[in-house]
Amino acid sequence: MGKVKEKIRFWLSALLYFLFNLRIGSDLQESVVATFWQILQTAPYVAGFTYLIVSVLQYMGDGSKLSWDRRLRLFFAIGIMAGLILAIWEYGGVTFA
Repeated sequence: MGKVKEKIRFWLSALLYFLFNLRIGSDLQESVVATFWQILQTAPYVAGFTYLIVSVLQYMGDGSKLSWDRRLRLFFAIGIMAGLILAIWEYGGVTFA
């Protein structure tokens, strides 16, 4: 039963990551392009922060490695926060000049 719960949590995290980075356009094509561009812009920063946190966790755990699903869930969690912050920034009327 534990494996099923882990898989559900993993896919739920992935879905939430996608939803928080979803950008709505006037049509489907514009929405897909804007969402892809959002994920493409934030993924390097999210991956960097994830790498730093994983490194600290492994150092604190005497070098024991984190599993890939936990690393990806951490990536999704940081990506959700980044997507939320950028959505508030964009929808708040701030323009990038």
